[in-house]
Amino acid sequence: MHKIGSKIDEVRIDGNLDALKRDLEHYRKIGIGAVELPVHGLDAIKNGMLDKRQVKRTKEILNDFDFEYSVHSPNPLNLMDNGNLELHLSVFRASLEFASEAGSKILVYHSGRFVPEETFPINGDLKISSDEKQRLLDIEAKSLKRLSGEYPDIIICLENARPYLFHSPYCYAERPDALKAQVERVNRKNVRITLDIGHLYMSAKFYNFDPVEAVADIKELIAHTHVHDNFGNAVHHHEKLQTHQIPFGRGDSHMPVGWGEIPIAKILSTYIDSYQGMFMMELRSRYFNHVEESRKNLEHILALSLPSSSNLPGQIGGRMPLIIS
Repeated sequence: MHKIGSKIDEVRIDGNLDALKRDLEHYRKIGIGAVELPVHGLDAIKNGMLDKRQVKRTKEILNDFDFEYSVHSPNPLNLMDNGNLELHLSVFRASLEFASEAGSKILVYHSGRFVPEETFPINGDLKISSDEKQRLLDIEAKSLKRLSGEYPDIIICLENARPYLFHSPYCYAERPDALKAQVERVNRKNVRITLDIGHLYMSAKFYNFDPVEAVADIKELIAHTHVHDNFGNAVHHHEKLQTHQIPFGRGDSHMPVGWGEIPIAKILSTYIDSYQGMFMMELRSRYFNHVEESRKNLEHILALSLPSSSNLPGQIGGRMPLIIS
């Protein structure tokens, strides 16, 4: 049976292990089966090195719970960083070591960005040639081959990216077919894909492709899943305040399952028959009190997504008829 999990929000925790413990206790109370740990939110890595004392404190807390764990590497980690590649490699190794210490078999990595969000030019012209993009893809692939060989028991899962108005394509992984090509270029059994369903839907609307067909094409490579909801409308990279975006259905909302318009059941039915991983809800901290509701909605969707339910009864126009309280 697939485990439904929930992430620990890195901003919500912000290095406070007492807050980590409180959130884990709440997740246990509401029946969550798995947890995604943000190594950055736990202050477990400092200047590229694993903080062994902080890891020890973290493990003492985790030992009081029986969750299955995945680990999310720091969001800015980028194996295409030209000027600081050795530092990024150190952070990556520290993330892998943390995953090993935490008993996780999964490390999520935001796929390499040709131009990181924090360095987007004002005029939107990224000026990245095809040759330069290929050079960066080769650098990332070479690094992933090395890192996956050093930690063969951990699956490095490259996450598909969301698009941005004005600056896309800043990342090859905005398109699932390009992400598949990079994973195949690495050609390691423990380098796979994290399918982020929210990012997928935004990219599908932005680039005008069918999200269900896109998932069918990559399904054999999916080892981990992030589940959250949105309305699929891309924003500019500087638009961060959810309070201003939600009224217009814009942005990477990371809302509870069932609150947006993503055809989650159709997407999951494409690969659930062969999928062995977790379904990790990745909700923003502002929705913390709705994690249980999101879990129940996802359980309902998973029941409809099983191979025996090929017609997905009860689905209307791609949306689930869920009651939002």
